[in-house]
Amino acid sequence: MAETLFFNALKEAIDEEMARDETVFVLGEDVGHYGGSYKVTKDLYDKYGELRLLDTPIAENSFTGMAVGAAITGLRPIIEGMNMGFLLLAFNQIANNAGMLRYTSGGNFTIPMVIRGPGGVGRQLGAEHSQRLEAYFQAVPGLKIVACSTPYNAKGLLKAAIRDNNPVLFFEHVLLYNLKEELPDGDYIVPLDKAEVVRPGSQVTLLTYSRMRHHCVQAAKTLEKEGFDPEIIDLISLKPYDLDTIGESIRKTHRVIVVEECMKTGGVGAEITASINDHFFDELDAPVLRLSSQDIPTPYNGTLERLTIVQPHQIVEAVKKMVALQV
Repeated sequence: MAETLFFNALKEAIDEEMARDETVFVLGEDVGHYGGSYKVTKDLYDKYGELRLLDTPIAENSFTGMAVGAAITGLRPIIEGMNMGFLLLAFNQIANNAGMLRYTSGGNFTIPMVIRGPGGVGRQLGAEHSQRLEAYFQAVPGLKIVACSTPYNAKGLLKAAIRDNNPVLFFEHVLLYNLKEELPDGDYIVPLDKAEVVRPGSQVTLLTYSRMRHHCVQAAKTLEKEGFDPEIIDLISLKPYDLDTIGESIRKTHRVIVVEECMKTGGVGAEITASINDHFFDELDAPVLRLSSQDIPTPYNGTLERLTIVQPHQIVEAVKKMVALQV
């Protein structure tokens, strides 16, 4: 076991998969000589050369389209978005090409590619650099969507995503890169389609993902001191949802709060609430509650920025209120 930073866990995953499979390569802005904006590809250029660490022009639509073509020919591209918000410029290539070509080709092509990079609300990065794109892509057929949250699952999930034969959108949160965790030695994989029970509990289920996992854990420490017993589930897979794990928890707690950094209107929480009502309505003792970001562009001002996203004290208050309704 070795203590590893989040961004180094991602680097280890890429390095190990590039060594294991010569069809794996990385492309994006500044991924080569510079080592990536957050140093996820640092030193890999010296090890693998310019054809496997490919520095691209500032043209997201072009190099994403090129990656789709490379995947069709049998390569396994990993696209690094310098900021995930910039990949809106490649929405057509991700949706109409990566997501659909396996289907529109009658199964003649597979698209084994990973699109990864930093996103989420940082610290005073402004609206355009504080995008949460999971809801934008959720409706696109053919994509898998994953949000990592710890160094351990970041490494295992990225390795699994690289080996998968489908296009995987791999969301990393910009404020998690310096997290530390002990990682096991050797090769390991974390399934792309499984949620993680972070904290078992009996009173209410907190469904969350990415950075909000850590807000929920912080809130749970406060709640535990006051005699409350929340269960925390890190969704990890945002498409498809792990309804088995979610359902097992709901049958135990009968109450659900979805905690997300995504916007409330049309967000992940809206879709998962609908899924819960479709599949587990009779198990609920209270309506599903959504704690989501404000439906406004993220302010640059630090105080206003904090007010737009869910904070641990709001989670504490929501759990107390919901448990108080217990009959």
